[in-house]
Amino acid sequence: METSEPLKPFLLAFPGPLRDRLVAAVLSGEKVMTSGLLMEYEVEREELPPVGERSALIDSHGQEVAVVELTEVRVLPLGSVGLRHVLDEGEGHASVAEWRAGHEAFWHSEEMREALGDPSFTVDDGTMIVAERFRVVERLVRH
Repeated sequence: METSEPLKPFLLAFPGPLRDRLVAAVLSGEKVMTSGLLMEYEVEREELPPVGERSALIDSHGQEVAVVELTEVRVLPLGSVGLRHVLDEGEGHASVAEWRAGHEAFWHSEEMREALGDPSFTVDDGTMIVAERFRVVERLVRH
């Protein structure tokens, strides 16, 4: 008798090339942190995930590829992101400015603005983000 509930999905970006790169970085061990907008949680009426929560990392094809466990969850202003955070995101950025430019491009994209329900959404130093540190606890066999 199955007693465990299915894991919540751990989604990075939207399906496509960016998600593929991010999932590969998680699986290689380069990416151990991710950042999202606090506003996303508010729009979705979701509570922040608790430390210790396990989720299924989902690839662009909707497949569960790994189980990740949150080891830290912090809410901080975008302007206070430092280099350690940038490097732990494992996306190849060498500076905070480079990381921020890439994230702003994503957060200002039409897809994200649509998801937030705000066609003119923009971020600034005071925009609150959710920084999630995680570790891969299990790789799932792909069929």
